[in-house]
Amino acid sequence: MTDGDDGAGDHRSPTRIREVYDDIADHFSKTREYAWPEVEEFLADASGERGLDVGCGNGRHTELLAAHVDRAVGADVSRGLLTSARDRMEDRDWRGALVQGDAAALPFATDTFDVGIYVATLHHLPTRERRRRSLDELARVLCDGGRALVSAWSTAHDRFDAPADAETGFDTTVDWTLPGGETVPRFYHIYAPAEFEADLESSALTVASVRISSGNCYADVRA
Repeated sequence: MTDGDDGAGDHRSPTRIREVYDDIADHFSKTREYAWPEVEEFLADASGERGLDVGCGNGRHTELLAAHVDRAVGADVSRGLLTSARDRMEDRDWRGALVQGDAAALPFATDTFDVGIYVATLHHLPTRERRRRSLDELARVLCDGGRALVSAWSTAHDRFDAPADAETGFDTTVDWTLPGGETVPRFYHIYAPAEFEADLESSALTVASVRISSGNCYADVRA
């Protein structure tokens, strides 16, 4: 996951969100071995000089991206997760760059990437302003005509009792249970599909398509 750092102490502060993923990074990474089918489908015909995985976690999608572009870059705010991504790179013998960074203020030049992946991270940014800013940042770093896949957890997921026609989502925490039994609350904003589309439409991205799959909202977007 990726976010900024405000220095606040509650579960929805960027500081705490980063600390949570540093704390659970090793165990979390062991449960995230395989790329999502939706990402595999998106990248099947992708190519380019540079690709970016925003909120790269343990690098499972960065690894897949590296097979389609000349240079893949994974960005995440959590040093613990970046360490796991580095270990994965060494163990599985693929090459890429790993950068600590904030999705709402990406540390890359404008018009840098041909392909982008921004999955399972947008919903961890604690305010709507940050989430929208991160979408604008993705548009900024993509080259003209560059493509990206964006996803977020949705009220359409069967674990949530939410109206199908809801216009806005809600904030919640989802516990992560460590091997010793300790539970660590993780902040999520659960998007209503209409809200997801509205945030994309208000951003600098151009939306090619939106769909629901496995309880997540997905958007194929262009810069």
